[in-house]
Amino acid sequence: MSITQAEIKQIRSLREKKFRDAYGQFVVEGEKMVQEALQSGFEVVRVLRRDEIGEAAMARISQLSSPSPVLAVVARPAPAAAELQRGLYLGLDGIRDPGNLGTILRIADWFGVETVFLSEDCVELFNPKVIQSSMGSVFRVRAVTAGLPELARRFRGAGMRVYGTFLDGNDLYRETLRPEGLVVMGNEASGIRPEVAAEVDARLLIPSFGRSGAESLNVAAATAVTLSEFRRR
Repeated sequence: MSITQAEIKQIRSLREKKFRDAYGQFVVEGEKMVQEALQSGFEVVRVLRRDEIGEAAMARISQLSSPSPVLAVVARPAPAAAELQRGLYLGLDGIRDPGNLGTILRIADWFGVETVFLSEDCVELFNPKVIQSSMGSVFRVRAVTAGLPELARRFRGAGMRVYGTFLDGNDLYRETLRPEGLVVMGNEASGIRPEVAAEVDARLLIPSFGRSGAESLNVAAATAVTLSEFRRR
């Protein structure tokens, strides 16, 4: 298999959001990630292997510091609708770090949260760092962009509670938690914005123990702790 200069240029351009938007494609790398893409419902446009195109060509198209043996170009799916059924959902309000978003998708996958709602100002789902840090969960967890205040009102209208994590909330381990509803996690620096907080039914706090001097937990770590407690009940 050969690869042309034009094809190299196009694949390299997918490092930038404007070109991912223009072509409707993104890149995944590594044997595991490519296999995940092939087994998903996503359209895999092309699979390129280092043994077939050569080490130099793979180094040029790879988005990693150490090029992997295989890379795939994947078509971006059409935006999903914000459909609600009974169950536990996650809402992310202004998550800006791609590593955090990818890790949160992996955490949601682990705890059986099938749909994650993203506010419109969250980091792009198909950012390369999001893709890699999700470790394949991006292909299994349904990510939906939605206005969180309106979404929260829809949850409450459907008889499901809206939870949020705050530094002045009630102890997570003492609060009554239901197995259905929306759990909102806030921005890394400023937390949940006021217009979203106004729609929250239960404000939760992950308590610190001992003589901890830490001000807060990383949002991905906080997500793991919170979802674990919901699933434990």
